[in-house]
Amino acid sequence: MLTKRIIPCLDIKDGRTVKGTNFVNLRDAGDPVALAAIYAEQGADELVFLDITATVDERKTLIELVRNVAHTINIPFTVGGGISSVADVSALLNAGADKISINSSAVRNPDLINELALEFGSQCIVVAIDTRYVDSEHIVHTHGGRKPTTLRTIAWAREIEERGAGEILLTSMDTDGTKAGFALELTAQISGAANIPVIASGGAGTMDHFVDVFTTGKADAGLAASIFHFKEIDIPALKTYLREKGVEMRITN
Repeated sequence: MLTKRIIPCLDIKDGRTVKGTNFVNLRDAGDPVALAAIYAEQGADELVFLDITATVDERKTLIELVRNVAHTINIPFTVGGGISSVADVSALLNAGADKISINSSAVRNPDLINELALEFGSQCIVVAIDTRYVDSEHIVHTHGGRKPTTLRTIAWAREIEERGAGEILLTSMDTDGTKAGFALELTAQISGAANIPVIASGGAGTMDHFVDVFTTGKADAGLAASIFHFKEIDIPALKTYLREKGVEMRITN
């Protein structure tokens, strides 16, 4: 059994970490560089940095902020937001990112997934899926969850893998920020449909929610934000708890 990963997420707006509920009602959660340093020290397996308004504002990810975070941490670091070309990815990797995450640009131009995987290797390419349950279907959304598409989530996940992505970052907009638990059924469906790792995001509120997403949801990684930012759950304690529940975790400091 592959070890599972715990991944804090820094949602960035105007250079600050923010967190909302169901993708709205954002509140400030602190300085991203300082938070990144804390999470690396606590033993987080990876870190995700999402510039959540880059696509909506039609601008590029904040390169200097990415560079500052990368200089501060020693764990794998994924960056997303406003990425739409080989040049964008090259700039972020040169600034210290280990992986990049695309969403809106992949939906707009699916061939971009193939192009980036060929240029940089699948291990660098994460495709994020923001999904909401609409009229009895899980539907992919773009532009920070603002725009529904015609894509069915499970079919899109299969296509993402076929095009060469190395990982899927699955966020349920219905559970995001609710602390009521991950979307277990959907996560299990995506994990079963794709043969690449699935990072589950949206809804973590207790340690048992992570147990559930790793067992029932069959996720490879659990991503959360507010419970870590506001010190509701401590990462070392969470990892200890998961091990006690039989979940295989990476050994960290």
